[in-house]
Amino acid sequence: MGEIATSNREITLYYSSNSERAKQALAYAKTEGLAIHEVDILKTKLTGLQIIELADRLHLEPADLVNQEHPAYTSHLQHHDLSTDDWIKMIRHNPEIMKQPIALKGDKTVLVETPTDILKI
Repeated sequence: MGEIATSNREITLYYSSNSERAKQALAYAKTEGLAIHEVDILKTKLTGLQIIELADRLHLEPADLVNQEHPAYTSHLQHHDLSTDDWIKMIRHNPEIMKQPIALKGDKTVLVETPTDILKI
């Protein structure tokens, strides 16, 4: 059992409150009447284990969770060949660069790229 608790009755949504895509997905989910547990990654700091678990659930490496096109990444950080621990630290200290929103429900996990992707869960 991982560090992230999930339920078959509600969707846990990891998102950035600064993200337009996340706001749209959240609004869409609410209009569909879906039960949502919101985790704003800008307000709730993720642990290294949570980042690893999210990556694993998406079948990605922690480095693949980094949005290298995000302005915070392109203006302050450079692409490097970093260790897994370094990528995790980068996400923990710069949560806005994490690809999101990520929706979880039971055993299913989806990286939400369009608001309707939340229905895939």
